Parts: sequence; structure tokens; C-alpha cells
Amino acid sequence: MARILVTEEIAESGLDQLRAEGHEVDVQLGLDPDALLAVLPGAAALIIRSATKVTAAVLDTGSDLVVVGRAGIGLDNVDVEAATERGVMVVNAPQSNILSAAEQTMALLLAQARNIPQAHAALTAGRWERSQWSGVELADKTLGVIGLGRIGKLVAQRAMAFGMRIVAFDPYVARDRAQQVNVELVDLKELATRSDFITVHVAKTPDTVGLINAGFLAGCKAGVRIINVARGGIVDEADLAAAISSGQVGGAALDVFDMEPTTESPLFELPSVVVTPHLGANTVEAQDKAGVTIAEQVKLALGGEFVPFAVNVDATEAPELVRGFLPLAEQLGALFASFAGRVPPVLDVSFEGEIGGYDTGLAALSLVKGLIDRVSDQPVSYVNAMALAAERGCEIRVTNSTTAKDYVNLVKVASPDFSLSATLVGLGNEPRLVDIDGFSTDVPPAEHMLVVRNDDTPGMIGVVGQVLGDAGVNVDDMVLGRDNRNGAPSMMVLATDRLVTTDVCDDLRSRPGIVSVLAVDCTP
Repeated sequence: MARILVTEEIAESGLDQLRAEGHEVDVQLGLDPDALLAVLPGAAALIIRSATKVTAAVLDTGSDLVVVGRAGIGLDNVDVEAATERGVMVVNAPQSNILSAAEQTMALLLAQARNIPQAHAALTAGRWERSQWSGVELADKTLGVIGLGRIGKLVAQRAMAFGMRIVAFDPYVARDRAQQVNVELVDLKELATRSDFITVHVAKTPDTVGLINAGFLAGCKAGVRIINVARGGIVDEADLAAAISSGQVGGAALDVFDMEPTTESPLFELPSVVVTPHLGANTVEAQDKAGVTIAEQVKLALGGEFVPFAVNVDATEAPELVRGFLPLAEQLGALFASFAGRVPPVLDVSFEGEIGGYDTGLAALSLVKGLIDRVSDQPVSYVNAMALAAERGCEIRVTNSTTAKDYVNLVKVASPDFSLSATLVGLGNEPRLVDIDGFSTDVPPAEHMLVVRNDDTPGMIGVVGQVLGDAGVNVDDMVLGRDNRNGAPSMMVLATDRLVTTDVCDDLRSRPGIVSVLAVDCTP
């Protein structure tokens, strides 16, 4: 099994899952950059939180890395582009801390509105300052939510319970979806002019860095209060401090900062500001969820399976029906490479029947992964399969059709000179090869297969059986493939207990009536 390097505190419940799978979990905390480079070689997985910086140099040193797992949401400390170029999957735990982050937002919203930390500090210092720390009610105030994703929606729902009106800016959310949760979608300028409180829930990207800046704050309703539990840098701290000092902004509450850890900021000197040291995900429940989730994602990645929270894979969503076809698609790609013996310049992948009505991007990616893995001498993953296919000059063309012909669902892969089709049958969803290059079959894919084309004359089955028997090859399964053009039984497809050797294939080819012989090895 694999060595998994863990450089930051992760819930033991998650690490125990990986140990139970037989992996070596190597926990080394507090590594500086040089120490990380020293211990990384040989690790197939690296699990981190926010402190470890996974740079291009780290990825170069970790030449055995299959996956980098971030136990949390943000990926500011991971060079995702460099990982993608090297075929390393990057996974995170996007749902692990959403509830904790939403609750932290509400805690800061209330703390800011009622000056709770300031009043606490004064009282414990021996000062009864009741009149100085007069606050405001949340009821009947307008909360502007920038980013109506998972956390933003949770915050909106909780704010409504306090009697707040909610407006939101999110260009990726449809207006009717917002209306379903009683939120009014507006543009960013209108949000600024209408909101008494503004809370930020967007990812940190080049487009969102400095989003809350001097210009934005100048256009806000006078006395607005700013809350940020998202990512440092989205709010320009110097501009915010200046706006508070001028009276344009009534106050702020921040859990995140541009540079972390930090103990210095112009905001720390202002009495109307509430700050916490990045506690948004710092709950027992969130940490446990993050540890368990990231362990599950790493385990799937190491096993070459579907990884729902991979951030650098083109397709990560798969409906339940499509998900059931992922192993078949990968197996079909591997079989095609074994049968065809090469990667063709053009590969047509089609999904027909009920499956054709769904997003089959991940199934197509699985098929290409299986194909390239059979012909490549380097590790192939969901991350780099398409890129490796392109490097080999292979154009992948995917089509979907909801029209069902002979099967409820069918997956087909074809080049200009060869094709394979497969489906799942029965209550157990067992895989079946149902067409081999125009010959109708019904055979389970196997590690060792033999395909014999022959003249449509009596005794050919006996000829093949005799040659294999003399060579000590046992036949596990056998079907006759019928040419779809004339129905003649002129193909035999056999699953054997071992790879049929070149000498045995040559013997078969020398027999009268045998047109062609192909032995296929599809062992993992």
C-alpha cells in the first residue's frame, strides 16, 4: 500500500480510516520548507491544512505524489496549476466546515452589533462602561451577502431568524433559486447602497482580491458594518481602517487576514472592530468532518476511483446512474487499447439510452483514463488522462443520445478501424461486452481474452478447443460473435485462465479456416 505524509493536525478518526486500508500514515508536524522537501520523496499522498505550502518545487520533489489533500476548503497554499501539470490530483473537504463558518459569521455579526468583546474587556479590566458600548438591533436591518453559495445561504437563513432582510450578489446564482430562499438578488453597487451589514462568502481569486476596497466602501450606505469570515485579502484592511476612521463605515468584524498568522493590523487599533484568529472552521465537529472527508478523498484517489471533491479534474459531478458506469467505462477503455494495440488519432465515445440524458463527462474521462493507462509508462489519473491523450495526438469526441436500440444503456468506443460496445446487465449490474468490431457478443470482460475470427464452417470450435487444450489453457467462458451484417457465427470470444502465448496463437493461425487470432492481456 502507499505512504501518506501528514504534515498538520488531522482528526485521528480520518487517519485511522487510512491505516485500516493498509496505508502507512507518516505524521510529521511542524516541518519547515526544507524539512518538507527532505521527507516528501516516496510519499504517494500529502495531507495538509493551511500552514503547509505546496509549491511547484514541493511537487517536483514529490515525484511519487498521486494526490494532495487539503483538510478544509481554501487552497491558497497549494499551487493547483503546477499539480495539474504534473498529474497530481488536488482534493479538499468543501463541506466540512460550512456550518461552523456560518455560525462564526453569526457570532461576529452579533458581537459587532452589540460590542460584546469591547464591553467584556472593559468590565474585566475594572470599568463599568454601559453607556459607551450601546449597540444596534439586527431586526429590520438589511444584510448584504456577497456570495450566495453553501455558507452564504446558511448565513442568510440564520439572519432571517433575527428579522433581517437579505439582499445578495452572486453572478452564478439564478434569480429564481435566490427567491426560493427569500433572498433578493441585486448587483454589487445596489447591495452596497442598501445594506446595513455586509458579509463576504466568496473564494479568494484574482477577481475577488481587494473586492472590498476604498471605492466600494465609499459607495456603501453610511455607517455600514463589514463582516469577513471568508479569506484574508478579499477585504483591503488598510482601506477598511481608513473608512472606519472617517466614519463612513460604522465597524467591522474579521476572522481572516491578508497575512496569517498576524498580530499587527491598522484595524486592531480601532475600538469598533472585532477580530478573531481564523476560527471559522475551528470547531471540534468541523475538524472531525474535515479529517474524515479528506481521508475518504485520498483513499479514493490512491485507488484510482471516482473522487467527488477533486478540484483539478474537469468532471467531478456524476449522477448515480452515470457513477455506476465508471468502472465499466474505464475497463472498456483498457480493453480497446489492448484490442487495438495503439491510441488512434480520433476516438469517438458515445453513450446511448437512459445514460445519454445525463452529464457523462466523468464516464468519458474514466474511459480515456483506462485507455491511456494501458499504453503509458507514467502514472495516469483523472487529472492528466485527457492531457496525455492529447500529447499522443488523440482527439476525443463524446456524443450522447437518449435513443435506446438493443440495450437500455450502451457505452461505445470507436476509432476509424475498430469498435467496442458494453453495457451493464441484471440486478447486479454485471458488465458485458456486447459488440466487438461489428460482431454481436455477450461476454463478461476478463483479464485474459482470446478473439478468433474464422470461416463459417463446421468444426471450428473443436479446432480452437483442441489447440488450447493441448497447450494447457483452460477456457473460463466462450461466446460466438455473430456478424451484424449477415448473422454468421464467424467470431469466437473466449475468456481464458491465462494469457494465450504467441506460439499458441501462431498454431491457431496455421489451422485451415482460421482468419485471425488476437490474444488480449487486461491484467491491472
